Amino acid sequence: MNIGYARVSTRDQNLDLQLKALKKAGCQKIFREKVSGVTRHRPELQRVLDQVRSGDTIIVWKLDRLARSTRDLLNTMETLNEAGAKFQSISEPWANTTTHAGKMIMTVFAGIAEFERDLIRERTGAGRDAAKERGVRFGRPRKLNEDQVKVASQLLAEGKAVRDIACTFNVHEATIYRLAAAE
Repeated sequence: MNIGYARVSTRDQNLDLQLKALKKAGCQKIFREKVSGVTRHRPELQRVLDQVRSGDTIIVWKLDRLARSTRDLLNTMETLNEAGAKFQSISEPWANTTTHAGKMIMTVFAGIAEFERDLIRERTGAGRDAAKERGVRFGRPRKLNEDQVKVASQLLAEGKAVRDIACTFNVHEATIYRLAAAE
């Protein structure tokens, strides 16, 4: 089934041009929405994605009606692909997963996005490593400072009860048990 999705950004705008193009493209069902593409909460688009089935083709007048960023577009394409559905943009003939060339172009876009994610991950890791070398500590703050750890360890060695030591430092007993296990 050909399913159309039409969207305008404001209530004052008109969907007529898109609806005419979608009907001409053979859409049996058309979802209409008047909401900004910037917002992630687009109920009609979500309905399209929830209802799409294998063999369906989702058709839009222009790509920007569907997604405002490459990442949003690729996430939507992945959802459609997982459902076994195809995608077609009337105004951008290259954005058409019903053809071999369109599939190739969308695959290239997906590859570029994956490359970008890998670069971000690499830069983030390098930044984290550099911060660690500078002495930056990641994670939750420690409950006990070094002096408190020494005193608590000494009290444990003297045979004091874990519950009493935890109360002394106003921490959970598990914190003291971890000290004991670390020794």
